[in-house]
Amino acid sequence: QVQLVESGGGLVQAGDSLKLFCTASGSIFSINTMGWYRQAPGKRRELVATIRSGGSTGYIDSVKGRFTISRDNAKNTVYLQMNSLKPEDTAVYYCNAEIVSNTYTGGRSVGDYWGQGTQVTVSL
Repeated sequence: QVQLVESGGGLVQAGDSLKLFCTASGSIFSINTMGWYRQAPGKRRELVATIRSGGSTGYIDSVKGRFTISRDNAKNTVYLQMNSLKPEDTAVYYCNAEIVSNTYTGGRSVGDYWGQGTQVTVSL
């Protein structure tokens, strides 16, 4: 019913930039916090950046000053601009969103949704 679809990953060299995209679709009433997580091989999934519906943002220390999260509420889309990429940024990146959806009975339902993941690989 509601799904998140990501795109924009790829293979780049250290110092390059990439921009990730994530669009929510379905019977959406509103979207609260959106965020990007990543999971490197053999490591736990970690939160990279978040953005609230009002626009306030948060980042983990390792990406501050290099990554920028933004959103377009009219398009139900969240972005992650990644600059000065490093090999340690290599991971599968996942989009996450708390979405208020419309139910078949005319009500509302709040759910936590994930994208399918997009691979980002940064080589030396």
